[in-house]
Amino acid sequence: MRKTHALVGVAVALLAEPDARHWGYDLGRRSGIRSGVLYPILARMLREGWLTDGWEDPATRTERRPPRRYYELTEHGKLELAATVRAARADRRFSALDLGWT
Repeated sequence: MRKTHALVGVAVALLAEPDARHWGYDLGRRSGIRSGVLYPILARMLREGWLTDGWEDPATRTERRPPRRYYELTEHGKLELAATVRAARADRRFSALDLGWT
């Protein structure tokens, strides 16, 4: 997958909590990536096998809203995204990004 600022930003947001369920809205907010860029990246990650997805169980919700889609990192995805962030740290093009994830 081509390494872009958006991909690296999403990778950092996902790796901040690698074993958690991630909601698209929260990923966009934490990464600073707008939805029109975020969701195609998530779709590519799903196709690559870096993520799995699912829908929140309507029976567990207390709010009146549609169920939300969640994303979870696979073991393969954790390795690939960690490598992406490591490569970004060594690349001057990404020096303006906060790559605080370790």
